[in-house]
Amino acid sequence: MRVLVVEDEEFMAHVLRIGLRREAFAVDVVGDGAAALDNLAVHDYDAMVLDRDLPEVHGDEVCRRAAAIRPSCRILMLTAAGRLGDKVEGLGLGADDYLAKPFDFPELVARLRALHRRPPVAHAPVLTFADVVFDTHRRSVTRGGREVRLTPKELAVLELLMRADGGVVSAERLLEKAWDEHADPFTNAVRLVVHTLRRKLGRPALVHTAVGAGYRLGTDA
Repeated sequence: MRVLVVEDEEFMAHVLRIGLRREAFAVDVVGDGAAALDNLAVHDYDAMVLDRDLPEVHGDEVCRRAAAIRPSCRILMLTAAGRLGDKVEGLGLGADDYLAKPFDFPELVARLRALHRRPPVAHAPVLTFADVVFDTHRRSVTRGGREVRLTPKELAVLELLMRADGGVVSAERLLEKAWDEHADPFTNAVRLVVHTLRRKLGRPALVHTAVGAGYRLGTDA
């Protein structure tokens, strides 16, 4: 899951970046509304954590424009104000959820994952393919009942492949959704993560290379 964090308080932005990456999110961070709109125009984010009080372009305007240009991007709005009227206004602008500061970090993570499961594309909390079971809430994977320990990047790649349900996912798509904007488009990081994921899942192999197209899950040899 790729998330854009829009927060002008440097310490808060740092905490969110580190914490969300530890929870296996791909995270980009910007400090003002104008930069947020620039990023939204380029990248296909799954969700945005949006501070309401922003320099350059106010968070309300970012929310309004984001809902128009990236309707699939879920918006979790943050604010120091907890008044009901502020919440109603924020939700009316296009935000999908609202969290008042200060907040508990586990709640923020839970809300982001809940937003990711909402329509227009339903995201089931537990994914299965062959004998692999991926609990996306607990971030745990088993194969044939055996626990498979994966890194955050391996979890992110596996989730994308499992949601494709046997369809081919390009390396570019994996890079776009599981890495942040600083990833080198010519890197071999995707190939290396797929290699270790394939090894950790064991035999028979489930992760296959579609030459010239990307990667897919399959039970074929």
